[in-house]
Amino acid sequence: MKAGTRALGVAESYRGEESTVAGAVVRASRVVDGFSFTSCTVGGLDSTAAVVECYRQLDREDVQYVFVSGIAPAWFNVVDLHAVHDAVSRPVLSVSFEESEGLDAAIEREFSGDERDRRLDVYERQPDREPVTVNDERVFVRAVGCENPAEVVRAFTPEGGRPEPLRVARLAARAADRREAAGDSGL
Repeated sequence: MKAGTRALGVAESYRGEESTVAGAVVRASRVVDGFSFTSCTVGGLDSTAAVVECYRQLDREDVQYVFVSGIAPAWFNVVDLHAVHDAVSRPVLSVSFEESEGLDAAIEREFSGDERDRRLDVYERQPDREPVTVNDERVFVRAVGCENPAEVVRAFTPEGGRPEPLRVARLAARAADRREAAGDSGL
């Protein structure tokens, strides 16, 4: 992959009822090339819109991939990867970092009625997770519109197991959360 190839990483940090969602454009060469921020509701169903909003705020046609950290940020606010792909016309890769039997049982346990059914409907439509070995670490990738997800993840992961766009986005989301918390406390 060319060093100038860009990906948008989207990650979140939450406290309270709202989650800070950060987007970070990072080149395959590890150069950070832009940020965007929005929010989604903890326990809500608006994370898909938040991912799309991060992409749209940037107005960057040069972004070639969208990485999402996990599939259910902000306490089961399930991302619809197909809807993100349709909205941004880019390959979308969800990367998670822990082995799991899936979220079905947890969603069943935590929600009931329509709230449960809507989450399960979105969750069950997503592609299966595929294990990918990256730098001697194992991650799990769901991909929509990407023919070679393992190659793409590896190209954006120069060390460790976390793709650089997601690492930078997570740092940005956490920093924005800390700034907001300091502003709330009068610091």
